[in-house]
Amino acid sequence: MKIIFMGSAAFAVPSLAALLETKHEVVEVVAQPDKPAGRGQHVTSCPVARFAKEMGLALYQPGGVKKPERIEHFKKLAPDLIAVVAYGKILPPELLQIPPLGCVNVHSSLLPKYRGAAPMNWAIVNGETETGVTTMRISKDLDAGDILMAISTPLDECETAVELHDRLAPLGAELLIKTLAAIEDGSAKQTPQDHSSATYAPMIKKEDGHLDWTGSARDIYNRVRGFKPWPGAFAFLDGKNFRIHEAAAVDFDSGEKPGTIIENEGHLAVACGSGTLYLLEVQLEGKRPLGTADFLRGHKIEKGATLT
Repeated sequence: MKIIFMGSAAFAVPSLAALLETKHEVVEVVAQPDKPAGRGQHVTSCPVARFAKEMGLALYQPGGVKKPERIEHFKKLAPDLIAVVAYGKILPPELLQIPPLGCVNVHSSLLPKYRGAAPMNWAIVNGETETGVTTMRISKDLDAGDILMAISTPLDECETAVELHDRLAPLGAELLIKTLAAIEDGSAKQTPQDHSSATYAPMIKKEDGHLDWTGSARDIYNRVRGFKPWPGAFAFLDGKNFRIHEAAAVDFDSGEKPGTIIENEGHLAVACGSGTLYLLEVQLEGKRPLGTADFLRGHKIEKGATLT
């Protein structure tokens, strides 16, 4: 098959690499434009664009795909199918109608759960014990198309968003190749989603990382691991940003007001709405991340101080 591959984020790179190992022809890779990134605001290519350049693939980086001239560009390529993995833009109906074998998307959740931009993060934040990847037909509604195939996998209670990403990306690549083979030989089956069971995983905002200590220690711990690396989990200590990189939740209830430091010698422990959160690696504004024992050797935090 002649395939246009549309992707931008690192999650999509294994899928593109796997596609190049098949007999299918990748006629073009479509990725988001280069843009300034980091503290120095140096113009940087997204992971898929970098990989495409390294592999010498035809690369197209439009600012959007809805303009008539861009639709004409895709029509001239005459693809049999368009594969979409973490591209970052909603495709217009005019584009969806171009390939005779349709458009296939790889989504990092078990649809219809966690439609949207950040399924891996919200699955962790919400304490899910199972997740996976799904291939689906792309429809006009967000992540609502018919399901083609899915792979489920346990979600460990200690797994971070970074670790889950690195585990699901190759699973997504595997599922994409299986799905394309089924479409090509005519054995692919489409199952409509149960829209009444749909849940959503909205784009993460910086303020999502601000911890609410009135929640349970387990829920706060899930936010620490679910919002890693961005926006990170943070609170404020004496008006300064105080980031929590690693933590552990225990069931002990101190009876103290949520956010109160209840241990400060060798360990940092914080009272929560229920349970206690032990802080294992922290970072004070303007400083580098440190294990708690090292942090306490250089920073005195009074017992009874409050994180807000």
